[in-house]
Amino acid sequence: MLVRGVKEMKDTTFAISETIAVLLAEKKYRSLRDILTTMRAADIAIMFDGISETKLPLLFRLLPKELAAETFVEMESDSQELLIRSFSDAELKAVVSELFVDDAVAIVEEMPANVVKRILLQADPEMRKMINEILNYPDESAGSVMTTEYVTLRPQMTVEAAIKRIRRTGTDKETIYTCYVTNDARVLIGYVSLKSLILAEEDERIEDIMGTDIISVKTFDDQEDVAAVFLKYDLSALPVVDNEGRIVGIVTVDDAIDILEEEATEDIEKMAAITPSDKPYMKMSALEICKSRFPWLLLLMVSATFTGMIITSFEHALAAQVALAAFIPMLMDSAGNTGSQASATVIRALSLGELVFTDLVKVVWKEIRIAVYCGLALAVACFAKVLVIDMWILQIENVTATVALVVSVTLALTILCAKIIGSAMPLLAKKVGFDPAVMSAPLITTIADAISLMIYFRIATAVLHI
Repeated sequence: MLVRGVKEMKDTTFAISETIAVLLAEKKYRSLRDILTTMRAADIAIMFDGISETKLPLLFRLLPKELAAETFVEMESDSQELLIRSFSDAELKAVVSELFVDDAVAIVEEMPANVVKRILLQADPEMRKMINEILNYPDESAGSVMTTEYVTLRPQMTVEAAIKRIRRTGTDKETIYTCYVTNDARVLIGYVSLKSLILAEEDERIEDIMGTDIISVKTFDDQEDVAAVFLKYDLSALPVVDNEGRIVGIVTVDDAIDILEEEATEDIEKMAAITPSDKPYMKMSALEICKSRFPWLLLLMVSATFTGMIITSFEHALAAQVALAAFIPMLMDSAGNTGSQASATVIRALSLGELVFTDLVKVVWKEIRIAVYCGLALAVACFAKVLVIDMWILQIENVTATVALVVSVTLALTILCAKIIGSAMPLLAKKVGFDPAVMSAPLITTIADAISLMIYFRIATAVLHI
Protein backbone atom coordinates (compact mmCIF):
# COMPACT_ATOMS: atom_id res chain seq x y z
CA MET A 1 0.00 0.00 0.00
CA LEU A 2 1.28 3.47 -0.89
CA VAL A 3 0.95 5.93 1.99
CA ARG A 4 1.75 9.57 1.34
CA GLY A 5 1.77 12.63 3.55
CA VAL A 6 0.06 15.91 2.71
CA LYS A 7 3.28 17.57 1.53
CA GLU A 8 4.14 14.62 -0.69
CA MET A 9 0.66 14.66 -2.21
CA LYS A 10 0.97 18.38 -2.96
CA ASP A 11 4.38 17.88 -4.55
CA THR A 12 3.07 14.95 -6.60
CA THR A 13 0.06 16.95 -7.78
CA PHE A 14 2.32 19.82 -8.82
CA ALA A 15 4.61 17.45 -10.75
CA ILE A 16 1.64 15.84 -12.48
CA SER A 17 0.30 19.29 -13.40
CA GLU A 18 3.61 20.12 -15.06
CA THR A 19 3.57 16.83 -16.97
CA ILE A 20 -0.01 17.38 -18.11
CA ALA A 21 0.85 20.87 -19.35
CA VAL A 22 3.65 19.39 -21.49
CA LEU A 23 1.48 16.56 -22.84
CA LEU A 24 -1.31 19.01 -23.58
CA ALA A 25 1.05 21.23 -25.56
CA GLU A 26 2.24 18.17 -27.51
CA LYS A 27 -1.38 16.98 -28.04
CA LYS A 28 -0.70 13.54 -26.54
CA TYR A 29 -4.31 12.96 -25.50
CA ARG A 30 -4.07 9.20 -24.89
CA SER A 31 -1.27 9.72 -22.40
CA LEU A 32 -3.24 12.55 -20.78
CA ARG A 33 -6.25 10.29 -20.31
CA ASP A 34 -4.10 7.55 -18.78
CA ILE A 35 -2.67 10.00 -16.24
CA LEU A 36 -6.01 11.63 -15.38
CA THR A 37 -7.69 8.30 -14.69
CA THR A 38 -5.11 7.58 -11.95
CA MET A 39 -5.91 10.83 -10.11
CA ARG A 40 -8.58 11.64 -7.55
CA ALA A 41 -11.43 13.96 -8.52
CA ALA A 42 -10.46 16.63 -5.95
CA ASP A 43 -6.86 16.73 -7.24
CA ILE A 44 -8.04 16.95 -10.85
CA ALA A 45 -10.33 19.86 -9.94
CA ILE A 46 -7.44 21.75 -8.34
CA MET A 47 -5.28 21.13 -11.40
CA PHE A 48 -8.07 22.24 -13.75
CA ASP A 49 -8.22 25.54 -11.87
CA GLY A 50 -4.91 26.54 -13.49
CA ILE A 51 -5.83 25.42 -17.02
CA SER A 52 -6.72 28.05 -19.62
CA GLU A 53 -10.37 28.44 -20.59
CA THR A 54 -9.71 27.18 -24.12
CA LYS A 55 -8.04 23.94 -22.95
CA LEU A 56 -10.32 23.13 -20.01
CA PRO A 57 -13.25 21.65 -22.00
CA LEU A 58 -10.83 19.50 -23.98
CA LEU A 59 -9.21 18.04 -20.84
CA PHE A 60 -12.57 17.49 -19.18
CA ARG A 61 -13.82 15.46 -22.15
CA LEU A 62 -10.91 13.05 -21.67
CA LEU A 63 -12.27 11.94 -18.30
CA PRO A 64 -14.37 8.77 -17.95
CA LYS A 65 -18.05 9.46 -17.29
CA GLU A 66 -18.13 8.78 -13.54
CA LEU A 67 -14.82 10.52 -12.83
CA ALA A 68 -15.97 13.50 -14.90
CA ALA A 69 -19.06 13.92 -12.73
CA GLU A 70 -17.07 13.63 -9.50
CA THR A 71 -14.53 16.17 -10.77
CA PHE A 72 -17.26 18.55 -11.91
CA VAL A 73 -18.70 18.65 -8.38
CA GLU A 74 -15.29 19.58 -6.93
CA MET A 75 -14.61 22.43 -9.36
CA GLU A 76 -15.14 26.15 -8.70
CA SER A 77 -18.46 27.59 -9.89
CA ASP A 78 -16.92 29.77 -12.60
CA SER A 79 -15.14 26.74 -14.11
CA GLN A 80 -18.38 24.75 -13.90
CA GLU A 81 -20.23 27.51 -15.74
CA LEU A 82 -17.55 27.61 -18.43
CA LEU A 83 -17.86 23.86 -19.00
CA ILE A 84 -21.66 23.90 -19.05
CA ARG A 85 -21.63 26.59 -21.72
CA SER A 86 -19.22 24.48 -23.80
CA PHE A 87 -21.17 21.22 -23.37
CA SER A 88 -23.54 19.86 -25.95
CA ASP A 89 -26.96 18.82 -24.58
CA ALA A 90 -25.86 15.17 -24.65
CA GLU A 91 -22.68 15.92 -22.70
CA LEU A 92 -24.56 17.98 -20.13
CA LYS A 93 -27.16 15.25 -19.72
CA ALA A 94 -24.41 12.67 -19.17
CA VAL A 95 -22.82 14.76 -16.39
CA VAL A 96 -26.12 15.69 -14.72
CA SER A 97 -27.28 12.06 -14.69
CA GLU A 98 -24.20 11.10 -12.63
CA LEU A 99 -24.69 13.80 -9.98
CA PHE A 100 -26.24 13.24 -6.58
CA VAL A 101 -29.20 15.51 -5.95
CA ASP A 102 -27.52 17.62 -3.25
CA ASP A 103 -24.53 18.23 -5.53
CA ALA A 104 -26.85 19.18 -8.40
CA VAL A 105 -28.69 21.63 -6.12
CA ALA A 106 -25.40 23.21 -4.98
CA ILE A 107 -24.39 23.72 -8.61
CA VAL A 108 -27.78 25.13 -9.62
CA GLU A 109 -27.67 27.66 -6.77
CA GLU A 110 -24.37 29.07 -8.07
CA MET A 111 -25.34 29.37 -11.74
CA PRO A 112 -27.06 32.21 -13.63
CA ALA A 113 -30.67 31.67 -14.71
CA ASN A 114 -29.94 30.71 -18.34
CA VAL A 115 -27.45 28.04 -17.24
CA VAL A 116 -29.87 26.70 -14.61
CA LYS A 117 -32.52 26.35 -17.30
CA ARG A 118 -30.18 24.20 -19.40
CA ILE A 119 -29.28 22.00 -16.41
CA LEU A 120 -32.92 21.39 -15.49
CA LEU A 121 -33.85 20.64 -19.09
CA GLN A 122 -31.21 17.89 -19.25
CA ALA A 123 -32.10 16.39 -15.87
CA ASP A 124 -34.56 13.50 -15.85
CA PRO A 125 -38.05 14.32 -14.51
CA GLU A 126 -37.45 12.64 -11.15
CA MET A 127 -34.20 14.51 -10.49
CA ARG A 128 -35.74 17.77 -11.68
CA LYS A 129 -38.59 17.30 -9.19
CA MET A 130 -36.15 16.59 -6.32
CA ILE A 131 -33.99 19.59 -7.21
CA ASN A 132 -37.02 21.90 -7.23
CA GLU A 133 -38.23 20.52 -3.90
CA ILE A 134 -34.88 21.21 -2.21
CA LEU A 135 -34.62 24.66 -3.77
CA ASN A 136 -37.91 25.59 -2.09
CA TYR A 137 -36.34 25.35 1.36
CA PRO A 138 -34.79 28.49 2.87
CA ASP A 139 -31.09 29.09 2.34
CA GLU A 140 -28.84 27.61 5.02
CA SER A 141 -31.58 25.30 6.32
CA ALA A 142 -31.30 21.53 6.74
CA GLY A 143 -33.69 21.08 3.82
CA SER A 144 -31.48 23.11 1.50
CA VAL A 145 -28.37 20.96 2.10
CA MET A 146 -29.95 17.50 2.30
CA THR A 147 -30.09 14.85 -0.38
CA THR A 148 -33.15 12.74 -1.13
CA GLU A 149 -31.06 9.74 -2.20
CA TYR A 150 -31.00 7.30 0.69
CA VAL A 151 -32.03 3.70 1.39
CA THR A 152 -35.30 2.99 3.17
CA LEU A 153 -36.37 -0.36 4.60
CA ARG A 154 -39.56 -1.70 6.14
CA PRO A 155 -39.69 -3.20 9.64
CA GLN A 156 -41.22 -6.51 8.44
CA MET A 157 -38.42 -7.13 5.92
CA THR A 158 -35.97 -9.94 6.53
CA VAL A 159 -32.26 -9.20 6.52
CA GLU A 160 -31.94 -11.17 3.28
CA ALA A 161 -34.61 -9.03 1.58
CA ALA A 162 -33.04 -5.85 2.91
CA ILE A 163 -29.61 -6.72 1.50
CA LYS A 164 -31.17 -7.54 -1.86
CA ARG A 165 -32.90 -4.13 -1.84
CA ILE A 166 -29.62 -2.37 -1.06
CA ARG A 167 -27.89 -4.21 -3.92
CA ARG A 168 -30.69 -3.27 -6.30
CA THR A 169 -31.05 0.41 -5.37
CA GLY A 170 -27.83 1.35 -3.58
CA THR A 171 -25.84 2.29 -6.67
CA ASP A 172 -27.66 5.60 -7.01
CA LYS A 173 -27.76 6.43 -3.29
CA GLU A 174 -25.55 8.93 -1.48
CA THR A 175 -24.75 6.35 1.21
CA ILE A 176 -25.73 2.77 2.02
CA TYR A 177 -23.88 2.49 5.32
CA THR A 178 -26.92 3.63 7.30
CA CYS A 179 -30.41 2.64 6.14
CA TYR A 180 -33.60 4.14 7.51
CA VAL A 181 -36.66 2.18 8.56
CA THR A 182 -40.07 3.72 7.85
CA ASN A 183 -43.69 2.64 8.22
CA ASP A 184 -46.37 2.81 5.54
CA ALA A 185 -46.77 6.58 6.11
CA ARG A 186 -43.00 7.15 5.60
CA VAL A 187 -42.62 8.07 9.27
CA LEU A 188 -39.08 7.37 10.46
CA ILE A 189 -39.22 4.66 13.13
CA GLY A 190 -35.66 3.35 13.19
CA TYR A 191 -32.33 2.85 11.50
CA VAL A 192 -29.96 -0.02 10.80
CA SER A 193 -26.29 -0.01 9.80
CA LEU A 194 -24.85 -2.06 6.98
CA LYS A 195 -22.59 -3.74 9.54
CA SER A 196 -25.62 -4.91 11.53
CA LEU A 197 -27.23 -6.30 8.38
CA ILE A 198 -24.14 -8.24 7.34
CA LEU A 199 -23.62 -9.74 10.80
CA ALA A 200 -27.29 -10.66 11.34
CA GLU A 201 -28.94 -13.92 10.35
CA GLU A 202 -30.68 -13.84 6.97
CA ASP A 203 -34.11 -14.69 8.40
CA GLU A 204 -34.04 -12.03 11.14
CA ARG A 205 -36.47 -9.17 10.74
CA ILE A 206 -35.36 -5.55 10.48
CA GLU A 207 -37.57 -4.53 13.41
CA ASP A 208 -35.61 -6.91 15.63
CA ILE A 209 -32.16 -5.47 14.85
CA MET A 210 -32.91 -1.79 14.14
CA GLY A 211 -32.03 1.03 16.49
CA THR A 212 -34.86 3.24 17.68
CA ASP A 213 -32.91 6.00 19.46
CA ILE A 214 -33.21 8.20 16.40
CA ILE A 215 -31.24 11.44 16.11
CA SER A 216 -32.76 13.68 13.44
CA VAL A 217 -33.25 17.31 12.46
CA LYS A 218 -36.20 19.21 10.99
CA THR A 219 -36.21 20.57 7.46
CA PHE A 220 -36.17 24.20 8.61
CA ASP A 221 -33.41 23.80 11.22
CA ASP A 222 -30.38 26.00 10.63
CA GLN A 223 -27.51 24.28 8.84
CA GLU A 224 -25.09 25.34 11.57
CA ASP A 225 -27.22 23.44 14.10
CA VAL A 226 -27.13 20.43 11.77
CA ALA A 227 -23.32 20.51 11.70
CA ALA A 228 -23.27 20.80 15.50
CA VAL A 229 -25.29 17.55 15.74
CA PHE A 230 -22.68 15.78 13.62
CA LEU A 231 -19.93 17.00 15.94
CA LYS A 232 -21.80 16.06 19.10
CA TYR A 233 -22.83 12.53 18.11
CA ASP A 234 -20.01 11.62 15.66
CA LEU A 235 -22.41 10.69 12.85
CA SER A 236 -21.78 9.78 9.22
CA ALA A 237 -25.33 10.63 8.11
CA LEU A 238 -28.27 12.45 9.69
CA PRO A 239 -31.94 12.05 8.69
CA VAL A 240 -34.06 15.12 7.98
CA VAL A 241 -37.76 14.87 8.86
CA ASP A 242 -40.79 17.09 8.44
CA ASN A 243 -43.16 18.19 11.20
CA GLU A 244 -45.00 14.85 11.05
CA GLY A 245 -41.80 12.86 11.51
CA ARG A 246 -41.66 11.65 7.90
CA ILE A 247 -38.17 11.33 6.49
CA VAL A 248 -37.61 13.63 3.52
CA GLY A 249 -33.83 13.43 3.13
CA ILE A 250 -30.46 12.97 4.78
CA VAL A 251 -27.40 15.13 5.34
CA THR A 252 -24.08 13.31 4.99
CA VAL A 253 -20.84 14.02 6.82
CA ASP A 254 -19.14 15.53 3.76
CA ASP A 255 -21.92 18.11 3.61
CA ALA A 256 -21.49 18.79 7.33
CA ILE A 257 -17.78 19.45 6.81
CA ASP A 258 -18.62 21.89 4.00
CA ILE A 259 -21.09 23.65 6.31
CA LEU A 260 -18.50 23.96 9.09
CA GLU A 261 -15.95 25.38 6.67
CA GLU A 262 -18.48 27.83 5.24
CA GLU A 263 -19.71 28.98 8.66
CA ALA A 264 -16.17 29.31 10.05
CA THR A 265 -15.10 31.38 7.05
CA GLU A 266 -18.17 33.58 7.39
CA ASP A 267 -17.54 34.13 11.10
CA ILE A 268 -13.87 34.99 10.52
CA GLU A 269 -14.83 37.52 7.85
CA LYS A 270 -17.46 39.12 10.07
CA MET A 271 -15.07 39.25 13.02
CA ALA A 272 -12.59 41.06 10.78
CA ALA A 273 -15.30 43.55 9.71
CA ILE A 274 -15.65 42.17 6.18
CA THR A 275 -18.92 41.41 4.41
CA PRO A 276 -18.88 37.63 3.76
CA SER A 277 -18.52 36.40 0.18
CA ASP A 278 -18.97 32.98 -1.42
CA LYS A 279 -16.06 33.55 -3.80
CA PRO A 280 -12.48 32.47 -3.01
CA TYR A 281 -10.03 35.31 -2.41
CA MET A 282 -8.10 34.76 -5.66
CA LYS A 283 -11.36 34.72 -7.66
CA MET A 284 -12.45 38.16 -6.41
CA SER A 285 -11.36 41.35 -8.10
CA ALA A 286 -9.81 44.22 -6.15
CA LEU A 287 -13.05 46.20 -6.58
CA GLU A 288 -15.18 43.33 -5.20
CA ILE A 289 -12.93 43.02 -2.16
CA CYS A 290 -13.09 46.78 -1.65
CA LYS A 291 -16.90 46.66 -1.73
CA SER A 292 -16.93 43.96 0.97
CA ARG A 293 -14.65 45.97 3.25
CA PHE A 294 -15.54 49.61 2.64
CA PRO A 295 -18.96 49.76 4.41
CA TRP A 296 -17.48 48.41 7.63
CA LEU A 297 -14.46 50.67 7.42
CA LEU A 298 -16.75 53.65 6.91
CA LEU A 299 -18.92 52.66 9.87
CA LEU A 300 -15.90 52.19 12.13
CA MET A 301 -14.39 55.46 10.94
CA VAL A 302 -17.58 57.33 11.79
CA SER A 303 -17.90 55.59 15.15
CA ALA A 304 -14.31 56.55 15.96
CA THR A 305 -15.50 60.17 15.79
CA PHE A 306 -16.81 59.71 19.33
CA THR A 307 -13.28 58.98 20.49
CA GLY A 308 -12.12 62.27 19.00
CA MET A 309 -15.02 64.10 20.63
CA ILE A 310 -14.03 62.74 24.05
CA ILE A 311 -10.42 63.88 23.60
CA THR A 312 -11.61 67.31 22.44
CA SER A 313 -13.91 67.71 25.44
CA PHE A 314 -10.95 67.13 27.78
CA GLU A 315 -8.41 69.18 25.87
CA HIS A 316 -8.07 71.57 28.83
CA ALA A 317 -6.90 68.63 30.96
CA LEU A 318 -4.38 67.62 28.32
CA ALA A 319 -3.15 71.20 28.09
CA ALA A 320 -2.65 71.33 31.85
CA GLN A 321 -0.94 67.94 32.02
CA VAL A 322 0.61 67.18 28.61
CA ALA A 323 2.19 63.95 29.88
CA LEU A 324 -1.27 62.34 29.95
CA ALA A 325 -1.33 62.21 26.15
CA ALA A 326 1.62 59.84 26.03
CA PHE A 327 -0.38 57.06 27.71
CA ILE A 328 -3.53 57.27 25.57
CA PRO A 329 -2.37 54.76 22.90
CA MET A 330 -1.39 52.20 25.53
CA LEU A 331 -4.72 52.47 27.35
CA MET A 332 -6.77 52.31 24.14
CA ASP A 333 -4.81 49.30 22.85
CA SER A 334 -5.20 47.48 26.15
CA ALA A 335 -8.95 48.13 26.17
CA GLY A 336 -9.38 46.92 22.59
CA ASN A 337 -7.21 43.84 23.08
CA THR A 338 -8.89 42.66 26.28
CA GLY A 339 -12.37 43.27 24.85
CA SER A 340 -11.45 41.36 21.69
CA GLN A 341 -10.15 38.42 23.70
CA ALA A 342 -13.43 38.14 25.58
CA SER A 343 -15.62 38.55 22.50
CA ALA A 344 -13.62 36.03 20.44
CA THR A 345 -13.89 33.43 23.21
CA VAL A 346 -17.64 33.93 23.64
CA ILE A 347 -18.36 34.01 19.90
CA ARG A 348 -16.50 30.74 19.41
CA ALA A 349 -18.30 29.12 22.34
CA LEU A 350 -21.64 30.26 20.89
CA SER A 351 -20.82 28.81 17.48
CA LEU A 352 -19.96 25.45 19.11
CA GLY A 353 -23.17 25.45 21.12
CA GLU A 354 -21.33 25.66 24.43
CA LEU A 355 -23.15 28.83 25.53
CA VAL A 356 -26.72 30.12 25.46
CA PHE A 357 -28.21 33.46 26.52
CA THR A 358 -29.13 32.11 29.97
CA ASP A 359 -25.40 31.77 30.64
CA LEU A 360 -24.99 35.56 30.41
CA VAL A 361 -24.60 36.18 34.16
CA LYS A 362 -22.17 33.26 34.56
CA VAL A 363 -20.07 34.41 31.61
CA VAL A 364 -19.92 38.03 32.74
CA TRP A 365 -19.07 37.01 36.30
CA LYS A 366 -16.25 34.80 35.04
CA GLU A 367 -14.89 37.60 32.85
CA ILE A 368 -15.07 40.00 35.80
CA ARG A 369 -12.86 37.66 37.81
CA ILE A 370 -10.49 37.29 34.86
CA ALA A 371 -10.43 41.09 34.53
CA VAL A 372 -9.55 41.50 38.21
CA TYR A 373 -6.62 39.09 37.93
CA CYS A 374 -5.37 40.52 34.62
CA GLY A 375 -6.13 44.12 35.57
CA LEU A 376 -4.28 44.04 38.88
CA ALA A 377 -1.25 42.31 37.37
CA LEU A 378 -1.08 44.72 34.44
CA ALA A 379 -1.70 47.74 36.68
CA VAL A 380 1.25 46.81 38.90
CA ALA A 381 3.45 46.24 35.85
CA CYS A 382 2.28 49.53 34.35
CA PHE A 383 2.94 51.47 37.57
CA ALA A 384 6.47 50.07 37.75
CA LYS A 385 7.07 50.76 34.07
CA VAL A 386 5.97 54.42 34.31
CA LEU A 387 8.09 55.02 37.43
CA VAL A 388 11.24 53.27 36.21
CA ILE A 389 11.24 53.97 32.48
CA ASP A 390 9.19 57.13 31.94
CA MET A 391 10.03 59.02 35.16
CA TRP A 392 13.54 57.87 36.15
CA ILE A 393 15.25 56.68 32.94
CA LEU A 394 13.62 58.83 30.24
CA GLN A 395 12.82 61.62 32.71
CA ILE A 396 9.72 62.70 30.79
CA GLU A 397 8.53 66.09 32.02
CA ASN A 398 5.50 66.13 34.35
CA VAL A 399 5.47 62.35 34.79
CA THR A 400 5.09 61.77 38.51
CA ALA A 401 4.10 58.95 40.84
CA THR A 402 0.60 60.41 40.88
CA VAL A 403 0.40 60.26 37.08
CA ALA A 404 1.64 56.65 37.24
CA LEU A 405 -1.13 55.88 39.74
CA VAL A 406 -3.78 57.50 37.50
CA VAL A 407 -2.63 55.51 34.46
CA SER A 408 -2.47 52.22 36.42
CA VAL A 409 -5.91 52.61 38.01
CA THR A 410 -7.35 53.57 34.63
CA LEU A 411 -5.78 50.49 33.06
CA ALA A 412 -7.34 48.17 35.65
CA LEU A 413 -10.81 49.72 35.31
CA THR A 414 -10.55 49.79 31.52
CA ILE A 415 -9.76 46.09 31.40
CA LEU A 416 -12.74 45.38 33.66
CA CYS A 417 -15.14 47.35 31.47
CA ALA A 418 -13.73 45.92 28.23
CA LYS A 419 -14.08 42.34 29.48
CA ILE A 420 -17.70 42.92 30.48
CA ILE A 421 -18.57 44.52 27.14
CA GLY A 422 -16.66 41.93 25.10
CA SER A 423 -18.37 39.00 26.82
CA ALA A 424 -21.90 40.40 27.06
CA MET A 425 -22.42 41.92 23.62
CA PRO A 426 -22.18 38.67 21.56
CA LEU A 427 -24.71 36.98 23.87
CA LEU A 428 -27.06 39.97 23.67
CA ALA A 429 -26.69 40.04 19.88
CA LYS A 430 -27.58 36.34 19.69
CA LYS A 431 -30.65 36.95 21.86
CA VAL A 432 -32.06 39.70 19.63
CA GLY A 433 -31.38 37.76 16.43
CA PHE A 434 -28.10 39.24 15.21
CA ASP A 435 -25.08 37.15 14.26
CA PRO A 436 -22.76 37.26 17.32
CA ALA A 437 -19.76 37.52 14.97
CA VAL A 438 -20.89 41.06 14.14
CA MET A 439 -19.94 41.98 17.72
CA SER A 440 -16.35 41.37 16.78
CA ALA A 441 -12.93 42.86 17.43
CA PRO A 442 -13.28 46.12 15.43
CA LEU A 443 -16.64 47.08 16.98
CA ILE A 444 -15.68 46.01 20.50
CA THR A 445 -12.38 47.88 20.15
CA THR A 446 -14.13 51.10 19.11
CA ILE A 447 -16.51 50.96 22.09
CA ALA A 448 -13.76 50.00 24.54
CA ASP A 449 -11.54 52.83 23.29
CA ALA A 450 -14.22 55.41 23.97
CA ILE A 451 -14.89 54.03 27.44
CA SER A 452 -11.18 53.89 28.31
CA LEU A 453 -10.77 57.57 27.44
CA MET A 454 -13.79 58.55 29.53
CA ILE A 455 -12.42 56.66 32.53
CA TYR A 456 -8.92 58.06 32.01
CA PHE A 457 -9.87 61.70 31.89
CA ARG A 458 -12.43 61.43 34.70
CA ILE A 459 -9.83 59.92 37.02
CA ALA A 460 -7.11 62.32 35.87
CA THR A 461 -9.21 65.43 36.44
CA ALA A 462 -10.32 64.17 39.86
CA VAL A 463 -6.90 63.07 41.13
CA LEU A 464 -4.69 65.68 39.48
CA HIS A 465 -7.18 68.53 39.99
CA ILE A 466 -6.91 69.77 36.39
